[in-house]
Amino acid sequence: MAVDTDAELVRRVQDGDTRAFDMLFERYKHRIHSLVSRFVDTHEDIEEIVQESFIKAYKAMPRFRGESQFYTWLYRIAANTAKNYLASRSRRPATSDIDIVDDAVVNEIPNLHETDNPENILESLELEQIIKRAIQELEPELKSAVTLREYAGLSYEQIADIMDCPVGTVRSRIFRAREAIATRMRAREGN
Repeated sequence: MAVDTDAELVRRVQDGDTRAFDMLFERYKHRIHSLVSRFVDTHEDIEEIVQESFIKAYKAMPRFRGESQFYTWLYRIAANTAKNYLASRSRRPATSDIDIVDDAVVNEIPNLHETDNPENILESLELEQIIKRAIQELEPELKSAVTLREYAGLSYEQIADIMDCPVGTVRSRIFRAREAIATRMRAREGN
């Protein structure tokens, strides 16, 4: 049985086939849930934002022209919905939502991967908290770019589509974010 491509499913939705949208929903619901959970910390809020994101996508489907991949377009809708939700609630995302950084930054700390004794485990946990705080303190554009790259594994081109900016700007934002994280980690090593 052949699997329909996103483009084919989008065309079918635009022609009035609601089952095709159900297929897109099933294909991407877990990935969108994962994205939204990086912005919001409660299960109820995550579910609400995921649902709202898919509703917005469904309503906007007639205007989708295929200039970007469907998934990139959906990702942008979900990220913007989550950001708008936070702004409307005047809340900041939980500080525990980001726990990954670029390998180059991690490798600057030699004992991070050696967790075979309590001292190294404690040091790893402390470093993780430093990294989380460093990411939380980034400007929103830097935080979004590095989160989409590190968590979602998106390409620079996909991030540029989502953030509606040139690829060079994305590269610059990710570089600046990584530098800020590395600076924070080096400062810790100096203590």
